[in-house]
Amino acid sequence: MRTVRDAAFDVMRHHGMTTIFANPGSTEVALLADLPDDLDFILALHEGSVVGAATGWAIVRDAPALVLLHTTAGLGNAVGALATARVNRAPLVVLTGQQDRRHLAQEPFLAGKLEGLAGDYPVRVETPLRAQDVPGAIGRAAHAARTQRGPALVIVPMNDWAEPADDLPIPAPATLRQATAADPESVAQLAHLLHGARSPALVAGAAADTAAGWEALTALAERLNCPVWQESFGARAGFPQQHRLFAGHLPADRARLRDTLAPYDVVLAIGAPMLRQYAYVPGPLVHPGTRLALVTDDPNEAHRAPVELAVVAPLPALCAALAAQVPARDQAPEIPERAQPPAPPRPGEALRAAHVLAALAERLPADTVLVEETPSSRPDLHALIPARQPLGFLSAAMGGLGFALPAAIGIRMAAPHRPVVAVVGDGSSLYQIQALWTAAHYGVGAVFVVLANSRYAIMDRLAEKQGGKAPWPAFEEVSVGSLAEALGCPARQITHYDNLISELDSLVTTFETRAEPLVLEVVVEPDPTFQP
Repeated sequence: MRTVRDAAFDVMRHHGMTTIFANPGSTEVALLADLPDDLDFILALHEGSVVGAATGWAIVRDAPALVLLHTTAGLGNAVGALATARVNRAPLVVLTGQQDRRHLAQEPFLAGKLEGLAGDYPVRVETPLRAQDVPGAIGRAAHAARTQRGPALVIVPMNDWAEPADDLPIPAPATLRQATAADPESVAQLAHLLHGARSPALVAGAAADTAAGWEALTALAERLNCPVWQESFGARAGFPQQHRLFAGHLPADRARLRDTLAPYDVVLAIGAPMLRQYAYVPGPLVHPGTRLALVTDDPNEAHRAPVELAVVAPLPALCAALAAQVPARDQAPEIPERAQPPAPPRPGEALRAAHVLAALAERLPADTVLVEETPSSRPDLHALIPARQPLGFLSAAMGGLGFALPAAIGIRMAAPHRPVVAVVGDGSSLYQIQALWTAAHYGVGAVFVVLANSRYAIMDRLAEKQGGKAPWPAFEEVSVGSLAEALGCPARQITHYDNLISELDSLVTTFETRAEPLVLEVVVEPDPTFQP
């Protein structure tokens, strides 16, 4: 007898979801026992690590990754990571177990109220009305995850897998296609706006971070011969950051933002939220006379944008069509000078994050995927390590901690030919430190550079800005390297610059080929000049 489980596996295969990222419980055993040989199972020791690794995998593959979570506790533990996946626009299909539907009405042990547990972060939530609807629900979730760019949740009662399957050959659309052409009228409106500009500028965002996006946006920027800024708090690089027209990263407070954009009369954001902010500061985003426009493939992003013109369209196609319509500009733009790396520390001088990042910048291959989660060092990282290829930079768009370690693991699994380096603070690493077990167990050759200052440095600075004293202590007792080794992951502690250079020089030839993870715990002093 062909079962719902058999039909579900066929749907998973059809959508390329043959790797299952999971931390299962008893409500999922019926699906997983005697898993077919063509399906791979990846275990992580916490649901945040499960979703984080799947998010990295999905971003690299640009296709839905399959996540399996255990009823209420599992889904509840994963909500923060699912929120990050949604804002990072990572397509995930999330299967969550439920108690046997034959006695759900009595709310038995492990029954969960699951439909609203993840809030509005899933792009779709479905509890199939009957067991035979499960395969179709998985297919619908795959389409929703791909087209709406986020996690789609399917809740499956544990007895459904063994029920007889329907004889429907295609329980959901086998193929779903979206238009890839740009609307000529929209292109003409944008071209008219740019044609009249005296001093235009572009803002590149995470959604442009594809090979086609970089190529089309570069052609447009070179046609306009204008500066290209990176969105603030961008989760990915939308433009080659070593390019002569790259101007840097926009500030995230309005006063500095207004000053930064003051020279421009037209600012066009492409694949980015329109001038995303952090702390609220009164006043307009830009000075009077600066006109704002947006191109995005996310309708919700367009709906909330404070612009005079917002266009929802496929980004590469629209940029290419726009480059063909705007006249070439000869006027040389003013591009801010790039930050210079700091000199190596003098004997007796404290090792700082900028020294580590400058040393990394000299040694990382151009195709490295750099995963960032070090809030107090992010400005130095942006200034010193440009993204030179698509997917050269990745961070958590939501801003929550616990993303970088598992995401780096999923990325390296999905792209074993690319070097993957995660740069994280020691405080950040502790949110998903158990992800290192997965890296060690499955032989994932990612490198984790942990900048260890034994405190929440950015929180300390924020408390100082408020004029108060932070009530939280430092955590000098914590050794990230020891925790890594306890989880089976090799680790080395570095306290001096010469040791750092020696370690990095020995790693240079292994970044692409290594089959073992490594944690470099680098002891650094906080930068007293850093201001969040």
